[in-house]
Amino acid sequence: MRGDVSAEEWEQRVALAAAYRLVAHFHWDDLIFTHLSARVPGPEHHFLINPYGMMFDEITASSLVKVDLAGTKVSASPYAINPAGFTIHSAIHAGREDAMCVLHVHSLDGVAVSAQRGGILPISQQSIFVLASLAYHDYEGVALRDDEKPRLVRDLGDKHFLVLRNHGLLTVGRTIPDAFLFLYLLESACRIQIRAQAGGGDLVPIDPRIIAGAMAQAAAVTGNAGGALAWPGLLRKLDRTNPGYAE
Repeated sequence: MRGDVSAEEWEQRVALAAAYRLVAHFHWDDLIFTHLSARVPGPEHHFLINPYGMMFDEITASSLVKVDLAGTKVSASPYAINPAGFTIHSAIHAGREDAMCVLHVHSLDGVAVSAQRGGILPISQQSIFVLASLAYHDYEGVALRDDEKPRLVRDLGDKHFLVLRNHGLLTVGRTIPDAFLFLYLLESACRIQIRAQAGGGDLVPIDPRIIAGAMAQAAAVTGNAGGALAWPGLLRKLDRTNPGYAE
């Protein structure tokens, strides 16, 4: 595969395969039933998504399936794609030019919080970054209908974090490392919230003025690098624990 695609596409394939394996590493996967996608650099509106049937911890750069916005495979693959994954990801890639990467998971803590009327609560440092750019989308059943696409795009708007009610979590980024960092923050906020609620007692909310300045604080602590700051270390972790994603 590497010799059959551009250097830019191969780089994107390696990064997305790494993201799949990292999702498995952090136990955010749901067997084969969620999906991460990334737009292929270039003028064509093609994107990469998982081969339906492979576990996340075995996905490689070469096994990713390249499709267009009609869901048609544009490179040979023995695998199909998840139809619900195509509905969600094609809608957002088409509706948001900056959505180079879209990550969607059904993690247990994420689904638990998505079922709470109050959604993400301002009770942790992780939550302030989420709340600074958060949207919600009501559950409409398994995402198989094209008529849900405009509502997905409308509800997401220009935000980076989306809670799919009764369903799961989604993040959007200009790069795969950025989208992954957003997912890590969103998952952490949900996990902390479930633990805090289980502990009982009154929860201490964070001042809204702190949330209003969260994006500036995030830029300061990452040196404006965003997800790129932690990404090399995450790849080294994969190289130690689950190599082979770049094949």
